[in-house]
Amino acid sequence: MAGWDDSDLSSGSPSGSGAGDSSRIAARSLLGESFKDRMLLGIRICKEDLKRKIMMPQYLRLAMRDAIRFKDPNASDMYVGNGNEEAPQAPMVVFVNSRSGGRLGPFLKERLQELMGEEQVFDLSDVKPLDFVHYGLACLEKLADYGDDCAKDTRGKMRVVVAGGDGTVGWVLGSLAELYKHNREPVPPTGIIPLGTGNDLSRSFGWGGSFSFAWRSFVKRSLHKAVIGPICRLDSWRILVAMPAEESVELPHCLHYSEECTLDQELDIEGEYPESQTFFEGVFYNYFSIGMDAQVAYGFHHLRDEKPYLAQGPISNKLIYSGYGCSQGWFFTPCMSDPDLRGLKNILRLHIKKVNCSEWENVQVPSSVRAIVALNLHNYGSGRNPWGHLKPEYMEKRGFVEPNMDDGLLEIFGLKQGWHASFVMVELISAKHIAQKFTAFRLLQLDWKLQAVSGEMHICRWMENHGNSQ
Repeated sequence: MAGWDDSDLSSGSPSGSGAGDSSRIAARSLLGESFKDRMLLGIRICKEDLKRKIMMPQYLRLAMRDAIRFKDPNASDMYVGNGNEEAPQAPMVVFVNSRSGGRLGPFLKERLQELMGEEQVFDLSDVKPLDFVHYGLACLEKLADYGDDCAKDTRGKMRVVVAGGDGTVGWVLGSLAELYKHNREPVPPTGIIPLGTGNDLSRSFGWGGSFSFAWRSFVKRSLHKAVIGPICRLDSWRILVAMPAEESVELPHCLHYSEECTLDQELDIEGEYPESQTFFEGVFYNYFSIGMDAQVAYGFHHLRDEKPYLAQGPISNKLIYSGYGCSQGWFFTPCMSDPDLRGLKNILRLHIKKVNCSEWENVQVPSSVRAIVALNLHNYGSGRNPWGHLKPEYMEKRGFVEPNMDDGLLEIFGLKQGWHASFVMVELISAKHIAQKFTAFRLLQLDWKLQAVSGEMHICRWMENHGNSQ
């Protein structure tokens, strides 16, 4: 897939020429972003002109509505023969997560319907992204097969905007990826109106880190940027999880059950693989973590679902997240009953496949690390850069390269106890660098006595040239 970005990704982060140079470059970058934001604020966007650029002809809006409502792309047959109009410059649909943005979702939905028509705005509580893919886009393709040039041009120019947090954006991106599987290209590029807590995907592509207080004009500027912005790419990564069949787990939204498959078992391990396994798979775009970081995030997610009145916006969410992290033992208590098992080194084995290499290579996990993160973006934890701005000589020594979101590589780093993570988050120090320049990695989780494998994760780049975001 693809995404829009109004910043030059090739300029990237400084690769490190001393702390002073890095801070000066960061300061110049901050001034540049501030100046750019002020320039955007000064641009007057005509509402009617924006409408003409993004609103689809009425008969196509109604055809998509009926196809999605009846879950049948053939429901659009009654609109065959109406293709005498021209397609707009950038036909667009918007998915709105009404639970995000401090409960501003309903007001945002109403504002978007003013700008582009009711049928082009989908509330995710009513219309799922896969419904749009299977029925909405399919009805345009069907009309195009009947010789409707307007429907054909609209399908080819289609763009998607997601109003939500990183989880919502990932959900939509994963659904649009179905188009690749069935050779139904082009895949619509995806834009973001940031409504979440961290918004790291949005930050990485220049869509902003938070929802503006002047939200009515902010929405209009975001749609305008989605029309004129250039397209850039984002890697997607497939994750396959194997667990003993007798264990029962509550799956997050990003994973689903997979048909039984056989994983490469050529690795030398201390224990044995279980006789029968259950497999789950999914795709991630931001980052994947295991350990205390994942435990806190998972706990916070359930706390927010159980007590939704606490989630009133990004600031309150971050305060609750921080408090929850303190209560989970990252700072003052061991994460496990046995002090010898506090570090992930005692229960995990990490292997990677380097670029242009078919053999698995064992990577030592530092003894003090209690969280392992595989990062696909420049941003983590609400815009932080835990990988850091590395000096050229250090990168050459470790065999690292400057990270990018479309380079087919992940950066794996570790976080120690909560104090270390806190200093990383305020960017006083970098995280513990573990690995880079690989195309796949595996994590084996062993039981306490190292007698058997109690879990396994295999992560690899999902598709060549498969990008996405914004």
